[in-house]
Amino acid sequence: MAAPSSLTWQQLRDLKLSELTDAADGWAAASRRVDAARERVDAARERVDAARERVDAEMSGSLSKAQEGESAKSAVKRLKRLSENFHYIRTETGLIRGAVDGLATELESPRRRLRSALDEAASHGYKVNTDGTIDYPAGGENGITGDKIPGGTVLGNNGLVGSGNPGLYLDGDGKYDPGKGPGSPVLKSPNPHQARAQGIADCLAYALREAREIDERYRTALHKLKAAPGIDVTTKTWADVAGDVDAVGGAARHYLADRVLDKTPTERKEWWDRLSEEERQEYITSFPDVIGNLDGIPAVARDEANRENLSLTIASLEGQKGETAQDKLQGLKGLQESLKESKYQPMYLLGVGDQGNGRAIVSYGNPDTAKNVSAYVPGLGTKLSSDFADGTARRAFQTAKGAQIYEPSSASIVWLGYDAPGLMGVASTTDAEKGAPAYNQFMDGIQATNEHKNPHITAIGHSYGSLAVGTAAREPGGIPGVDDIILLGSPGTGAQHASELNVGKGHVFVGSADNDPVTYLPPKKDFFSIFTSGPPKFGDDQLWFGRDPASEGFGATRMESGDGPLAFGLSGEGATPAHSGYFDPERNPSAADNIARIVAGQSDTISTEAPR
Repeated sequence: MAAPSSLTWQQLRDLKLSELTDAADGWAAASRRVDAARERVDAARERVDAARERVDAEMSGSLSKAQEGESAKSAVKRLKRLSENFHYIRTETGLIRGAVDGLATELESPRRRLRSALDEAASHGYKVNTDGTIDYPAGGENGITGDKIPGGTVLGNNGLVGSGNPGLYLDGDGKYDPGKGPGSPVLKSPNPHQARAQGIADCLAYALREAREIDERYRTALHKLKAAPGIDVTTKTWADVAGDVDAVGGAARHYLADRVLDKTPTERKEWWDRLSEEERQEYITSFPDVIGNLDGIPAVARDEANRENLSLTIASLEGQKGETAQDKLQGLKGLQESLKESKYQPMYLLGVGDQGNGRAIVSYGNPDTAKNVSAYVPGLGTKLSSDFADGTARRAFQTAKGAQIYEPSSASIVWLGYDAPGLMGVASTTDAEKGAPAYNQFMDGIQATNEHKNPHITAIGHSYGSLAVGTAAREPGGIPGVDDIILLGSPGTGAQHASELNVGKGHVFVGSADNDPVTYLPPKKDFFSIFTSGPPKFGDDQLWFGRDPASEGFGATRMESGDGPLAFGLSGEGATPAHSGYFDPERNPSAADNIARIVAGQSDTISTEAPR
């Protein structure tokens, strides 16, 4: 660990920040050159690989074929290793660039305040000593003798409470008080210079303390960016890089906060638009974990950053023990494989992380260029695990594919940006309440980055996800930009009427298969009465989380969803097949088609059924 900063006020005063920014530019240029070299190596590897395939196809002599094939394979292997080295160097140089630029930017404010304090001291003729104390002259008048009040020395109070502040001293009761130390006068000095000098000393001390904190934060991060000589880029190397990304992102938190973190998605989009293409690439390289998960940044940029984040997160989880870590690792590997294969259609990775049960936000189709965009929130038991890519995420693909039949300019997103509850937490609204603000922020970003003036946006909640969507919709103003809401297999939204969801009459749609047991969950009072007064009451329209969205009293449009297979193994298809089949055009064609039509902006063409 790096030693605490020993930055002096003289060093801060004389610091040439332009030299730091020039250094950051130099590291950025190095990163770009390495990236260009990597691209050339990758192109060469592809050519060698293609040549090897031609040799394999054309050579008839088995010995010659084996020799040529082995040579080509060896060349491809060496080129791949070289590419990995260039990738590593590019990433590390980008991180250094981000750290140095953040350091220069953050030091500007305390340096400016310190120089201002020094200028004021000089204007009054006060002497600033090496240790930061300030000598002030005699002044004022002794009311008895008529003599001037003697001058003195003051030490600045840097704002800390405790031993880290030399401008405090322990009084007789052991408490910290401001002053020059034991024996200092309790009453305010009649010398007018004393108060003025104290104010200047406090400004100086505060500026120096802030600069030292910044210096130590970045020095600690930069200290981590050390590579062993003769580097061999392995999984462990990439795990270390993941730690480096976290360190630099953490150090630059204040730097990024002023620029982009503490902004709305619309303001972030405006900030991004003002950057040059070169500057955008530098942010992606320096802060991939930030840019990749930041609502309001365009999808193409988030996807580029998150593909890097995906590899780093996988590396950081490799070797970790425990079921949760291994679940997330398998989920991320499955997602990575889907992205490589592009076996569905153009995919954009809009978010990824290992927080909680894992985070993954995937769009099928570009949500910035599509006229129609939907974002689906999964429910009970959903986590980043081995079945995420081909299970949970596939539902968003099915929606996109179906919607594109009616309007080619359609994209569909699966949003796992919260911890969906397991069996132990599904009875509570806590996870929905935690997830709702994040979902609204994400949807605000979708609206901000879309290129169309008035895109058609649909929020979809499945199972417990319908409670999350309902909770988000009931926040003031509703879900940003959303025109329609679809609730599938819902145990309730927390609302008693569709009007509470803030999208207007006729824009809330419900899919509720007759054999889906989740849509019949009774309210808590009736459920727990099983143990005291017999079976629950299934006859009214109250569910676990409010009124049944499929009931007449809720006021939504119930779209046709069929009966669905029988539950609890009676159909031979598992416990709740009707509950999991809404998106699947083979298992529930009517529901899947209706979802597609609504997402495509053609809700007036859906097939409906009577409410309960």
